[in-house]
Amino acid sequence: MEKQYCKVGTVKPIAANADIITLLEYQYENFIDKASNMQSNTHLGEFFEQKAQKIKKILENLV
Repeated sequence: MEKQYCKVGTVKPIAANADIITLLEYQYENFIDKASNMQSNTHLGEFFEQKAQKIKKILENLV
């Protein structure tokens, strides 16, 4: 029996994507929208805000 490799769960390196800035901007806006739709002081809202801040830092480093 031959070995088979599954691609489920594999990740594509972010540097390989030509439209990385567009993708990160979309993700940033998405997390900001999700955080603003949550009630204030919820753990999930804080999580979305933290993700947005991390993406913002990455964007600032790229530009």
